[in-house]
Amino acid sequence: MSTIPYGEWPSPISAEDVVAAAASPGDVRPVDDAVFWNESRPAEGGRIQIVRWRSDGPTVDLLPDGWSARTRVHEYGGGAWLATADWLYFSSWDDQRVYRLALDPEGTEGDPEPITPEPTERHAIRYADFDPTPDGGHLVCVRERHDGPDVRNEIVSIPADGSAAPTVLFSGTDFVAAPRVSPDGERLTWLSWDHPDMPWDSTRLHLAALVDGASAVSDERVVAGGPGESVIQPRWRADGVLHFLSDRTDWWNLYALDGDAATAVTDVAMDVGTPAWVFAMSRYAFLSDGRVVFAATDGGLDRLYLANSTGAPTPLDLPYTEIASVVAHDRSVLFVGAGFESEAVVVALPVGDDGPGTDRVIRPSRPLPVGSEWFSPGRPVSFPSGPDGARTAHGLYYPPTNPEVDAPAGDTPPLLVLIHGGPTAMARARLDLAKQFWTTRGFAVVDVNYGGSTGFGRPYRDLLDGAWGIVDVEDCVAAATHLADEGLADPDRLCIRGGSAGGFTVLAALVETDAFAAGASSYGVADLTALAEETHKFESRYLDGLVGPYPEAKDVYDARSPIRHVERLDRPLIVFQGLEDEIVPPNQSEMIVDALRAKGVPVAYLAFEGEQHGFRRSETVIEVLGSELAFYGRVLGFAPAGDLPEVQIDGL
Repeated sequence: MSTIPYGEWPSPISAEDVVAAAASPGDVRPVDDAVFWNESRPAEGGRIQIVRWRSDGPTVDLLPDGWSARTRVHEYGGGAWLATADWLYFSSWDDQRVYRLALDPEGTEGDPEPITPEPTERHAIRYADFDPTPDGGHLVCVRERHDGPDVRNEIVSIPADGSAAPTVLFSGTDFVAAPRVSPDGERLTWLSWDHPDMPWDSTRLHLAALVDGASAVSDERVVAGGPGESVIQPRWRADGVLHFLSDRTDWWNLYALDGDAATAVTDVAMDVGTPAWVFAMSRYAFLSDGRVVFAATDGGLDRLYLANSTGAPTPLDLPYTEIASVVAHDRSVLFVGAGFESEAVVVALPVGDDGPGTDRVIRPSRPLPVGSEWFSPGRPVSFPSGPDGARTAHGLYYPPTNPEVDAPAGDTPPLLVLIHGGPTAMARARLDLAKQFWTTRGFAVVDVNYGGSTGFGRPYRDLLDGAWGIVDVEDCVAAATHLADEGLADPDRLCIRGGSAGGFTVLAALVETDAFAAGASSYGVADLTALAEETHKFESRYLDGLVGPYPEAKDVYDARSPIRHVERLDRPLIVFQGLEDEIVPPNQSEMIVDALRAKGVPVAYLAFEGEQHGFRRSETVIEVLGSELAFYGRVLGFAPAGDLPEVQIDGL
């Protein structure tokens, strides 16, 4: 064992390893004897490929080179494709039209053909969240129009062969989602909500008759939801009973609609649901015998459960701590699962009368550059936070781990405090080589589930109401000081990093406290007023809840905006920004960088052509990781191992 100071450990995990052959699977869908999923591929410019697996044939990529199944609806997208036995339908990232591609036993036949009209302006009409009618004649979906003075969101029906223009089935609310056709094709359900609510605040569940060959609806009514209740993920059971998730008891649980009354199917003090940042999320499924398999979050970790008609749900003994895209095919459940020693895989799990069988990985993860002895598994931690330590906050702690190196006696590691985006999201409980990039080099890492995060019930999620920039900052500082007090982190080398909403928390923490020695912000918010005035429709009123109604609460916006208080910002900062970001435009990052340059505070700024909100390209991720490590080494006075990029740091 070599003895080397923390932060200077040599690591076999390079920035290139983080993205090499990386392709995160998602959105699993079984069709007959096949299973489909999508993969985000950094090495291919971040495009979304659709993959088909068959037990008796090869796994094949379906989209031709240059095509990407990704929608711009809500800017975050999701639900960009649908597969049937004969056709693959998808929203093309290039022009946002819906295309279909003929499927055959070998993969695909011919070229994609459009089935929606070409808009007068590129990207002006966008589609997402598709569901087919039982006869396959129509697709019902969400359409978002940018071809008028205001952005309009509506439910439409599209002839599957493109023989006619889409027909509007429902409009008039600010947002719609999750149109789902009943198994007999006679009913349609969907969600709606209005400003200033977000889908995790208040939504409505609609039910209507589907008539005239899916060209109209009648007898529309709201059957669940309303002020203060978030209803998400509606789904029909095979017998025509409508189910949905609701947080009416402060936890997202599963309900069945019995007439106009809702009956609880699960009653657990855990979140079955997750916030609807993207379309087509799925956390529960029905086996053919009527049993329910669902994922739920407890203490920041996911687990899969089996629920019968009576009795408490049974937890399934599986090695996965993050679970998504739960679907069923006959007596098997399929899902995307990941653990602290495994990246995301697609899993098929048979469930017999006596319980689950042996899980089968049908889409393995990529080969990893090192064995599990190099991995630092996340450990759930809780700690006091807020004024006088009156509340409890949570996180996942990753200790420095390197089987070939020891630190000198008495040395303590630098700490990297990670702030997830959202902010109504949660720390990812899975193996992430980007975290292991740091822990194998002698950094401790804590991924903070600050107040406002999902997975701890609605009251915890509501802690951020009117308190963004306060509660999240308090909890991040509390996480760092707790670990320092426990002797698990060097109090003089506490660093903080985050992207998007997490970038705002980074900047706010550096302005409002002196807890951190340095920070890194990726596409972070510097000016809340500019965000309120410039951001896209989906989040244009989000700050009403997090900060206050705008412009009535402009004084609060100014008080919370880091750009308004640069006189208090005196810690080194590195900033990363995509130049095509429509959610947090580049001027947000540029304002804070210019202000720090003017003050003479050490600052580095890296901007990336072709990147949107969230970095997708391999070369970007590689440069960000290497530059951030080099930045910390220079501003904190230690010598990281390896060949790192040269970073221009103004004011150093």
